[in-house]
Amino acid sequence: MNAQVKTENQIAEHDPKSIKAYVSDSKIRQKFEEILGKKTQGFLASVMQVANQAHLKNAVPATVVNAAMMAATLDLPINSNLGFAYIVPYKRKFKDGQGRWQESNEAQFQMGYKGFIQLAQRSGQFSRIAATPVYEGQLVSANPLLGYEFDWTIENKGEAIGYVAFFKLLNGFTAELYMSKDEILKHAGKYSQSFKYGGVWKDNFEAMALKTVTKLLLSKQAPLSIEMQTAQLADQAIVHDVATNDFEYIDHQESVAAIEQKPMLDDDAFNSLLDQLNAQAVDKDFILDGYSLTDAQRIAVEAQ
Repeated sequence: MNAQVKTENQIAEHDPKSIKAYVSDSKIRQKFEEILGKKTQGFLASVMQVANQAHLKNAVPATVVNAAMMAATLDLPINSNLGFAYIVPYKRKFKDGQGRWQESNEAQFQMGYKGFIQLAQRSGQFSRIAATPVYEGQLVSANPLLGYEFDWTIENKGEAIGYVAFFKLLNGFTAELYMSKDEILKHAGKYSQSFKYGGVWKDNFEAMALKTVTKLLLSKQAPLSIEMQTAQLADQAIVHDVATNDFEYIDHQESVAAIEQKPMLDDDAFNSLLDQLNAQAVDKDFILDGYSLTDAQRIAVEAQ
């Protein structure tokens, strides 16, 4: 993930070109066209709009374009008002060749909670997935083992006390994750520099809180398609090369840790997945790559 191996797809980050020059470059446009087809022109127009925002004007242009390329690969819009994906600046200090401290403003790719939900829906494995704020009186009981109980007839009043994400798979498996507002704040403070310096957390706290519970729930409990795995890994990373998943985590290692935690299956859930495999509703790779299987379960899948 962090190996700095240059490929023909990698945009040189020392290249002084402006974002406008990148977008106008025929080779760069061709890469976007290969991914987006007829949607290329509209997407590149949105890249220019985002890049002209005050917080990104001083960002290294190549990192902005690479982050946009990541969004294009996942087919997610980068308009921050839509909440699917964001391009967020990250300031870091480094020593130049003469040992002097310099500051660089580089762009990270960040997923939004709507982006995670859309990728989950695309996988074809979810019958329902949602996330919502929780207000005073709506949380009836909190049992992390037996599940949470909510009363949604209580009116939304005041500030949210927490946030919950929920999904149900086609095989009937359900999972949920609730985090109090304090837990969200502690998590953000630990894993996100953009939280420490305002930015997207300040402007869109609710959306980022919903993203947190959605991302953690999916990474720990859901089968992850290749596209969803890529999104988990790219989230909050400086993208060096989309083609090789060359991501740099100068802020955190949460995405890498999350992707390594694949859900386990009890006998009923596993048998249900085998039925779906036999019905060709899923393929072998989806099960083998998306779950932590026992040796017996893996043999059973490979035997199909």
